[in-house]
Amino acid sequence: MKIINERTQAIIYGRQMKAVQRMLDFDYVSKREIPSVAAIVDPTREGFETAFFGSDEILIPVYRTIADAVNNHKNATVLINFASYRSAFETTKEALDADTLKIIAVIAEGIPERKERILGALARKKGKVIIGPATVGGIAAGRFRIGNAGGSIENIVASKLYRPGSVGLVTKSGGMLNEMFNMIARNANGINIGIAIGGDRFPGSHLVDHLMGFESDPEVKFHVVLGEVGGLEEYKIVDALKNGKIKKPLIAWVTGTCAKVFPSEVQFGHAGARAGAEKETADAKNNALREAGAIVPDSFDGLPEKIKEVYEKLKSKGEIPEIEEFVPPAVPMDFDKAVKNGIVRRHRQFITTISDDRGEEVKYAGIPLSEIIESGKGLGYVIGLLWLKKSLPDYASDFIELVLKIVADHGPCVSGAHNAIVASRAGKDLVSSVASGLLTIGPRFGGAIDGAGHYFKEAKDRGMSPAEFVAYMKNKGIPIPGIGHRVKSVRNPDKRVEMLKEYAKKHFPKTEYLDYALEVEKITTSKKENLILNVDGCTGVLLVDLMKSLGLSDKEINERIDAGLLNAFFVLGRTIGIIGHVVDQKLLKTKLYRTPYDDVLYKLPNKADL
Repeated sequence: MKIINERTQAIIYGRQMKAVQRMLDFDYVSKREIPSVAAIVDPTREGFETAFFGSDEILIPVYRTIADAVNNHKNATVLINFASYRSAFETTKEALDADTLKIIAVIAEGIPERKERILGALARKKGKVIIGPATVGGIAAGRFRIGNAGGSIENIVASKLYRPGSVGLVTKSGGMLNEMFNMIARNANGINIGIAIGGDRFPGSHLVDHLMGFESDPEVKFHVVLGEVGGLEEYKIVDALKNGKIKKPLIAWVTGTCAKVFPSEVQFGHAGARAGAEKETADAKNNALREAGAIVPDSFDGLPEKIKEVYEKLKSKGEIPEIEEFVPPAVPMDFDKAVKNGIVRRHRQFITTISDDRGEEVKYAGIPLSEIIESGKGLGYVIGLLWLKKSLPDYASDFIELVLKIVADHGPCVSGAHNAIVASRAGKDLVSSVASGLLTIGPRFGGAIDGAGHYFKEAKDRGMSPAEFVAYMKNKGIPIPGIGHRVKSVRNPDKRVEMLKEYAKKHFPKTEYLDYALEVEKITTSKKENLILNVDGCTGVLLVDLMKSLGLSDKEINERIDAGLLNAFFVLGRTIGIIGHVVDQKLLKTKLYRTPYDDVLYKLPNKADL
């Protein structure tokens, strides 16, 4: 009887998406109406995976357990088990206990022989079929493909596996399965079903088990068996031939006849491919099969001729039906492969000019990260690469790090720290609390760096004198960004500003915008002592001086100011302090903050005015 047909569906154990896609591509060229993959089991994650059924993208559900997959897909009768040898026994045993699963293909090699024998016995007791372990699977031509059996889609088409032929094939070797598919397609009308039982000493099902299934299938007109040296599998076929259970023509060959030329016992690739006694040799088994009535060539090279002879003989008797050939639809090429082959082009949705993580290691502005680390470059250098796309000289890199240190924190009372503390005390996580603080950065808190860079640069570039600039800003009703401080003044200077000015005067090639801002400061402080150039203003104009020194054009500098780059230095630096405040509150286990009543002026309208 047929164990698989054109509506058979499988559950895949293990997130093997390449195997899944190969099965679906086989479905497509075979003109199956429904996908052969019903579900995937992945113990680590559930949800959905996408794959292609022809050119249509489909969703395949993913479950954590075999039980969940079986309960939701009772139509699935096959489980293809890609579990490792460490868990293949337990998962296969669980699949055997599921009533709806009739066939389990076990791909793993290295399962202990004792456990293989337990699985085989359990499968026979339950009337189920195990293909494997240590198998590539098999194919029911035009109907169902197990995993990666059959190889590439080109080989599927070349071997005519997209439609049923007349030959039943069973082998031990998965590696030889594709070779036999091709050989049969060239010398007959192709396979009807081909199975590789696996090369272990104790497979879950035997060569003869599948032959008996083929024997009862009217579409299979003759058998081809490829055995191998070692074990006694082939003698079960001998017995079936002698007992008349196998009536259809059977072509057989047992590989490994070369073992006799070696001076000692030889272990071939499979666990079971070793002759421990004369009876297990390839020659002894080939002779026994020949004597029992199988068609056995003199060598492997004689197989094609024997296949063709049997096929032509049956065809002449009218026992081989005419097969309606068709041109299988071409599987649409995957986009990645098409791009690689230069067949298609497509506009990309994202552009990046600062980093590339596609190689062995990430590159910042084209420089490998390991090179940056090994050269001892600091954070300022990395910021220069990613923000300015410049390989900064040491003075520029050190200045950036100085800015970050200076703006890192300014106590718990300023807007950013205050908001972050309140959010943290409300039980919010670190990221949410930090975001709450960062959202306060703007025109009145921290944002003056951008404004200072913009207005001071514009005024100087337009040739305005400091006095004209002050008057211009006053006429427009705009406070000069970067000028003024609540506490600091001419008599009580801001140490942070002094450090920035001192560093720039010592290391910068030129400080034309700082010099201009200091002339403006002389005018503003003459009116009021606290209208000094503050840390935001000093940082803003010095960053403009820095970009000018690095060779950026006025247009490039203006574009970066408009993009908010200057303010980014405050955002990055102040994030350090805000994180510190949030962590501090968490460690202190502070409670929910509520603003005291005496900090609020309650001024409600009169009832009569309503």
